Amino acid sequence: MLTTADAIVIGAGIVGNATAYYLAKKGLSVIVLEASEYIGNGGSSRNGGGVRQSGRDPKELPLMVWGVKNIWPHLSEELGVDTEYKQKGNLRLGKTPAHMEKLKTLADNAIKCGVDVQMLTAEEVKKINPYLSDAVIGASWCPTDGHANPLTTTLGYYKAARALGADFVTGCPVKKIITEKGKVCGVETPEQKFYAPSVVVAAGFESNEILGTVGINIPMRKRVLQCLVTEAEPQMFEQMLGTAAADFYGHQTKHGSFVFGGHDGFEDDPVVINNDYPFSTGDFASCCSRGIMGYFPLLSNAKIVRTWSGYEDHSSDVVATVSKCDEVPGLYIECGFSGHGFGIGPAAACNIAELIATGRCPADISPLRYDRFKSVI
Repeated sequence: MLTTADAIVIGAGIVGNATAYYLAKKGLSVIVLEASEYIGNGGSSRNGGGVRQSGRDPKELPLMVWGVKNIWPHLSEELGVDTEYKQKGNLRLGKTPAHMEKLKTLADNAIKCGVDVQMLTAEEVKKINPYLSDAVIGASWCPTDGHANPLTTTLGYYKAARALGADFVTGCPVKKIITEKGKVCGVETPEQKFYAPSVVVAAGFESNEILGTVGINIPMRKRVLQCLVTEAEPQMFEQMLGTAAADFYGHQTKHGSFVFGGHDGFEDDPVVINNDYPFSTGDFASCCSRGIMGYFPLLSNAKIVRTWSGYEDHSSDVVATVSKCDEVPGLYIECGFSGHGFGIGPAAACNIAELIATGRCPADISPLRYDRFKSVI
């Protein structure tokens, strides 16, 4: 097991694995430290699989647009796995005038960043997806959005990083970041120390505790992300779906099953086992199902075969932090993705890896800097 490398990545979710892969691809030696015993043991492998530009905060859009153009189209071929990526568009549905106003605002933000988003009438929506309820009065439509398989993508990055020489250590929680003369030089775990001149913190909701050891704070909280999976149904549609009311989001997989995410209102008070990991509740399945049936009556008899849950790192402005840290040279931050990390995570990872390796970023990540949370005096 390596104890010294060019870079240390903390966290083995979609963002950490992708960062390790892109660093190793640049020829750097990499150690990945994961607190749990499993790779992708959080929201990374337990989400609705959205790869979307529409509906995002303007601060995230430049990076997300870059990722949709430069990473996702060829990712399966690059990783040697089927990520199940489909770029078949995203319908964000509305039932009320207030919903349509909200969707219009989000669409306008995306259009300003060069994203093709259109506002559709009920009739136009039905032409794209004829299975929708008559209660839908319109939608926003982004034809360049899509979806992918979170589990195969997360594990694909892990396998590809290992193939390039990255060393993964599970069951290894990081207790503190080590500095020397103000610069990063490694990390400390309960068992030993690991050394590197660059450390990337991509540990989800646990990132803030780690960053706090060098005086950095990213305001965020732990929140439960829940999804359900139905048994296989005949193929109905290929679009990614969401709603202005946030009733649910999801898509139909290539196998025919539906993967939907949503909320039951108790995400901030999760049920946990051994104070460790949340599990999905019956409340979530029923709440999410009611939302789905309000848009797709034909799915009322679909059987739920399993549910997922995982923690997300919910930032105070619901936008990720993807940034180097000026106060602590050698420290890089990728956290606070607020449930939006799967789609944008590979782009964040690629840009941070490029920043470490060359000092430059191919995309504009300046709106995602860590110091945007600092008080203005």
